[in-house]
Amino acid sequence: MTFTNSTIAAIATPPGLGAIAIVKLSGSKSLSILNALSHRQRFTPRMATLVSLYDATGDLLDQCLALYFKAPHSYTGEDVVELQCHGGMVVARLILEACLKQGAILAKGGEFTQRAFLNNRMDLSQVQALAKLLESQNANMVKAMAKQIKGALKDFVQTTRTALLKLLASSEVLIDYAEEDLPLNLLDRMQEDLEQIEQQLLKVLEVSRARSAKLEGYTLSIIGKPNVGKSSLLNALLLEERALVSEIAGTTRDTIEEVISLYGSSLKIIDTAGIRTSNDPIERLGIAKSKQRMQESDIILALFDLSSPLDHQDQVILELLQANQDKILCVIFNKNDCPTKLDTTALLAVLPPLFAPAMSLNTKEPCLPLLKKALKPLFEHNPNDSLILATLTQQNSLELGIKSLQSAKKPLQHAELELFSYHIKDALESIVAISTPYYTDEMLDAMFQEFCLGK
Repeated sequence: MTFTNSTIAAIATPPGLGAIAIVKLSGSKSLSILNALSHRQRFTPRMATLVSLYDATGDLLDQCLALYFKAPHSYTGEDVVELQCHGGMVVARLILEACLKQGAILAKGGEFTQRAFLNNRMDLSQVQALAKLLESQNANMVKAMAKQIKGALKDFVQTTRTALLKLLASSEVLIDYAEEDLPLNLLDRMQEDLEQIEQQLLKVLEVSRARSAKLEGYTLSIIGKPNVGKSSLLNALLLEERALVSEIAGTTRDTIEEVISLYGSSLKIIDTAGIRTSNDPIERLGIAKSKQRMQESDIILALFDLSSPLDHQDQVILELLQANQDKILCVIFNKNDCPTKLDTTALLAVLPPLFAPAMSLNTKEPCLPLLKKALKPLFEHNPNDSLILATLTQQNSLELGIKSLQSAKKPLQHAELELFSYHIKDALESIVAISTPYYTDEMLDAMFQEFCLGK
């Protein structure tokens, strides 16, 4: 990863029409470039100033708001200028070109955040949280990542590190001054502190594992035999005609995917091809894909037809449900406006355990309220009421730290303090790695390149 003293510039807003566009600069020449474009020499840091901007020939480009952030009190830690001009890409592009002619260079994707990291304005955990926030598709992820960007994870690591260093210092005192008159209850206090730290870390790990999936959202596959009403159900859930509905069995040959918001999280709904024995090669490909998507889903919504008795096609569905008992299973009995011919009691007796009571409905009517009620327990706990380690790497580092603390218990009980200190140092290393994991320049370059221009 290379770093230069150049001044970078980029358009920070997405392309297209809009009320405003933002051109952003960072580096030692930012203020002088603003002075040159505005024909103005004095700018008060952190105060919006209405200015006219001119190109190198003196032609007026636009009237905009200029904000100057003096180093080191800026996003990147360098002098930063933001120019809020009128929307539309032509105006922003002309202003960007004027900045480049004054000595700025075009920023690469993520270069502003890269400079913030290199100037210690953000640690790696905050950078990773920012990346997740930018790509998030639900409110819960946004709120959790906003906490980490603000420094919640960094504070957690620092607090835990301080507590472990205190334990380590007490151990070193007992080793170095074993012959001195030390407090008799020092070992007891160390055991109490060790237990308290372990319990706090275990709680964070438990919450993180239980709720990190909720930040990403869930995937739900609608499965059933052909013509059971899967596409009608999808349309009813979306409140729009998203899928083609036909009386001809096997109309859906491929999966259809849509995302809805549920309790602040995301729910991806997949309408799959009807599962049955078929000689049609195209339909068989669709059925194979349906089975694959079902295996990849968190939730299976199985649809059965109340107006017809259980047949061999339903038996195929039952076998698939038995083979996927690790999934969250919900069942809908469709076509409740028709005479009932399905023995629901017998069917429920052979189904795997259901997440919620089976629902009976007509997919021609709005179904979303029923599904929301059935799935509510999945989303009940607010994932933002405590710190969540969102990545598997962070959770693994915390787990290693907890194991080291647990390994330190027995040596402490037997006053084997050198071995105790060894395990505490291991725990420290694992805990610190949560916010400052091992990385190479190549890894950092790859990560920052995932960011958009202007960030």
